[in-house]
Amino acid sequence: MAGMSSSNGLSSDALLFGGPDKSDDEDLNLPRASLNKLIKEVLPDLRVANEVRDLLLQCCNEFIHLVSTEANEFCTSQQKKTMSTEHVLLALEKLGYGEYKEEIEEIAKTCKEKRRKQSTRLENLGIPEEELYRQQQELFAKAREEQAVHSYEQWREIQMATARTIDENSDKDDDENYD
Repeated sequence: MAGMSSSNGLSSDALLFGGPDKSDDEDLNLPRASLNKLIKEVLPDLRVANEVRDLLLQCCNEFIHLVSTEANEFCTSQQKKTMSTEHVLLALEKLGYGEYKEEIEEIAKTCKEKRRKQSTRLENLGIPEEELYRQQQELFAKAREEQAVHSYEQWREIQMATARTIDENSDKDDDENYD
């Protein structure tokens, strides 16, 4: 949805959302499907026009940009390299959304627990750690054995090549002695 151009060269979208238009390739946006799913969950019986969906999508993108910019300023001012939940909460407070602090903290806690559960693949295997350690040691032993066999085979090839070279050289010496 391209906006109309104003006298200063900026489109109405750019004026509304605070910056020059960007092409879809360089613009980072929420997926439209995610917004459609959210609308369907929140307002299942309501029909929403495509123009309204576009407007909501732009508003969501602008809100995320605004909050992340403010959070980044807090992060930078604290000389941190990683933005944290605390930075986002401070940004929301500064922007006038402090009333959502408890709800956002609860969501952050839930997300953290979910990530923690996903990251425990070792526990999800259902194999005791001692058994995994034993299997690992077996694999190491097998690898060492294969390496030893390979090294022995290389040594044997070198020995055989050396023996052939010695035989060839001694045959040449014998031929030279008869001439």
